[in-house]
Amino acid sequence: TDLNKACPKDSYPLPNIDKLVDNLAGYKLLSFMDAYSGYNQIPMYEGDKDKTAFMTEGANYKYNVMPFGLKNAGATYQRMMNKVFKEEIGDMLEVYMDDMIVKSAVEMEHETHLNTVFSKVRRYNMKLNPEKC
Repeated sequence: TDLNKACPKDSYPLPNIDKLVDNLAGYKLLSFMDAYSGYNQIPMYEGDKDKTAFMTEGANYKYNVMPFGLKNAGATYQRMMNKVFKEEIGDMLEVYMDDMIVKSAVEMEHETHLNTVFSKVRRYNMKLNPEKC
């Protein structure tokens, strides 16, 4: 799109998949979670909404949330997830874009780890996809 051409590339790094897989080794319990339409859970900055405007026969529209297809959407989403789950990542959680894995070496800790992650999910009003969890 013209908007993507006009935007400079955000070079925020995505996690290395091989490292993420290695970080799961040795854990007894793993719980997989998926954010529901992850990009669409990030509100657009008010000053940038007009840049996403489009027309139809009946009306003009603009996005209130980050749409799929923006060049920097992936980097923006990963940055947000890293910020929200800063304390948990590497310890009890691994995150790649909208996929999260809660990990526990000891069975008795897993419920606590899940509650910690769910607490943040609720605090930041995130939605999970129950069909993919």
